[in-house]
Amino acid sequence: MPLPKTDYIWMNGEFVRWEDAKIHVLTHAMHYGSSWFEGIRAYKTPHGTAIFRLREHVERLHHSTRIYSAETPYSIDELCEAIKATIVKNNIQECYIRPLVYRGYEELGINPLNCPVDVIIAAWTWGKYLGKDALNEGVDVGVSSWTRIKPNTMPTMSKAGGNYMNSQLAKVEAIRHGYSEAIMLDGTGCVSEGSGQNIFFVSQGCLHTPSMASSILPGVTRASIMAIARGLGLDVVEGEIPRGMLYTSEELFFTGTAAEITPIRSVDGLKVGDGKVGSVTKKIQDKFFSIVNDGNDEYNWLTYVDFKK
Repeated sequence: MPLPKTDYIWMNGEFVRWEDAKIHVLTHAMHYGSSWFEGIRAYKTPHGTAIFRLREHVERLHHSTRIYSAETPYSIDELCEAIKATIVKNNIQECYIRPLVYRGYEELGINPLNCPVDVIIAAWTWGKYLGKDALNEGVDVGVSSWTRIKPNTMPTMSKAGGNYMNSQLAKVEAIRHGYSEAIMLDGTGCVSEGSGQNIFFVSQGCLHTPSMASSILPGVTRASIMAIARGLGLDVVEGEIPRGMLYTSEELFFTGTAAEITPIRSVDGLKVGDGKVGSVTKKIQDKFFSIVNDGNDEYNWLTYVDFKK
């Protein structure tokens, strides 16, 4: 979907106009993929604008850069405050937020250590990632011919820009085959995740999801859904999931900041269950949106933005 412009982007501690947020063409990240980012959502609730699991996202950003010896030059607290300030500066009540850390302009070569580490924060209004009807009707997906990168090839625990070249291959293939999204398998042939989402299975009343060993990104929304499911009395199992479960599970759904909780109605042309949103998925959706839309925050996951500052 088109990227809707807002007024300001935070760059290394200062606000610049959207159209002036520029970098040099020889910036290290452009040539070698040395960038790390987060996707965060802020929701308009009856109690004001609230960011979902802000601190957990920023902590993961710090972890992502540390793996690559690119220490973020701002503390977790400083970045949390900068994100809130970016929302206030742009005066947007509900938005998607993109903090990005990247190796900047200094030297050009495989060794990144002499390049500066720069940070930007952008925020804009963004609708439903997989389409306006996806949450209610589900999406059609296909198993990709592209395998998810192995953890000892590139660290899948890091939300690194370079990792998403792997995801792009799967996404483009899925679109060419007429699907909304791809499901990727890990190096052993077990289910890993979508091109940019974690995945859950419902089978015999139990919720299953691939473990960290299956080359997944440790999703913040994924962890939230697991907590919600347990609060609803569901058993949650992490582990290796064979491809066959994609075709035999009663319900499937994606989770992620952009995807939220998106049901999967078919895989490789085969219906999941009856092809409609399942009862377990619907209960989890209802609970999640009760938190982020209605502000019923029993887990203390929401950080409110003060527009009066």
